This record gives sequence, structure tokens and C-alpha cells, in this order.
Amino acid sequence: MQSSLDSPPTAEPEVLRLTPAGRRSRLAAVVVVLALLLAGTVWGDDDAFPFGPFRMYSTRNDPNTPVISTRAVGVTAAGEEVRLSGGQVGLRRAEFEGQIDRLREHPELLGLLADAFEDANPDAPELVAVQMVHRKFELADGKPTGDYTDTVVVEFELEDDAS
Repeated sequence: MQSSLDSPPTAEPEVLRLTPAGRRSRLAAVVVVLALLLAGTVWGDDDAFPFGPFRMYSTRNDPNTPVISTRAVGVTAAGEEVRLSGGQVGLRRAEFEGQIDRLREHPELLGLLADAFEDANPDAPELVAVQMVHRKFELADGKPTGDYTDTVVVEFELEDDAS
């Protein structure tokens, strides 16, 4: 006994064709998407992605323009800096940089970084302040020169718990 699965097909499968209205609607959708891509490419910015260029990949900076790196540091009573960014307090640099405007408006939020650091490092020296620092690295032909400048963008002085 031969099953119907073993027998060769006797007819070509039926091809379904789009109606003229279906073709027009698909063509209109393609035209709209292409127009958005073109407009985004000419006038768009990162916020318009995917219809605008992702500037990080579509442009380049002047190789002699300084590069800025943002970091958070705690300051001890002795004036020593303790690194608070880079995962030491559960916050990566990119996450921290995304909060710059918020920290400028509410510098007291930097106190939360000190709390997280103290919880994770109870034997570390006590912090008296927390700073958000921009380090500007100088470049020449796209290579670091070794020169840099630090600028404190936001500072929050911590209250003394002993008083």
C-alpha cells in the first residue's frame, strides 16, 4: 500500500498573486520608508534612528580635537581621590554619563554614590565629597599627547556623620 506522501505531486502548486490594490499599497509603503530614510539621512540625528544616521558610525571627529572622559570620584579628608565610576558602585560609566544633566540639577544625588561605595567598602577611608570630573585628553593626529586637564563639573560635599 502506497501512501499519498510517497506519490509524486501531479499538479503545480497554485501561485497566489497580489491584486492591483495590494501592489499599490506595498509600493506606497516602500516609497514612505525610502522617503523617511532619505529625510533622516539629510536632516536627521541620532534621535531619528533607524531613519536617521547613527552619528557614532556615520561621522568622525577632527583627529586634533580633545577627547572627554567623564568619571566620578570620591574625595577623602586627606584630599585623595577614590574612583567611584567603572562599576565600583554598581553604575557603569555610560550609565553615569547619561545622568549628567540630572546630576547638575540635583548634585545631592552624588551622595548616593558615596553611600554605595561605603556599603561595599566599609574599611575604606571616609569620603568628604563626591565629584563628577571631565578629563580632557589632548590629541595630535588622533594620538594621545599625554596632556590632559581635569574639570570638576559637579561637586557634592558630604555631611559629617560625627556631628
